[in-house]
Amino acid sequence: MAAAEHPMQALAAYLPEGSFDKVVQYIHNYKVHLTVTRARKTVLGDYRHATHGKNHRISINGNLNKYEFLITLLHELAHLLTFEEFGNRVDAHGKEWKGVYSNLLVTFVQHKLFPPDIETALRSSILNPAATASGETELLLVLRKYNARQREGYHLLESLPEGALFQTDNGRVFKKGEKRRKRYICLEVKTGHLYTFSPISEVKVLEG
Repeated sequence: MAAAEHPMQALAAYLPEGSFDKVVQYIHNYKVHLTVTRARKTVLGDYRHATHGKNHRISINGNLNKYEFLITLLHELAHLLTFEEFGNRVDAHGKEWKGVYSNLLVTFVQHKLFPPDIETALRSSILNPAATASGETELLLVLRKYNARQREGYHLLESLPEGALFQTDNGRVFKKGEKRRKRYICLEVKTGHLYTFSPISEVKVLEG
């Protein structure tokens, strides 16, 4: 199965200590249908607003560490709260959503639920939230340090020196190039074609 519905008490296993009651209050108040899914490469979480008598629906990847799970959930709850107030009259990641998300982050940060390094990284998100996970590079680089399982030989692309060779999960080999805006331009060794990679891509480092 691609997804699993969890009783509320089981949800506590995915969240940082002290955050469960605060999260459940939002879920109950807004009648959220929350689903924990398998890892998805393109998104960490997803929100679908209530239609035709159905509840709001939020899905979060179940492979995230507890802090990343909570922050992703707050991102999606911000969409819900924005929809409740403005409906479809505003942009999905416009100033209204940014304001709601910032307020949610402030509320949860005030409860000291995050380690100091994550709390520091969150301050930038509070000031100017990004629309997507890839836009939160500095925050995600800190969050990924808290992953319980670190794959041997794998590193975040951001940590590799320019010119380093690396392999992706599908076996393709690349050479790391320069950073343009928020992504790295990398050369596929076999074809000579250029591709862009997120700094938080997990890649296998190759010798030589």
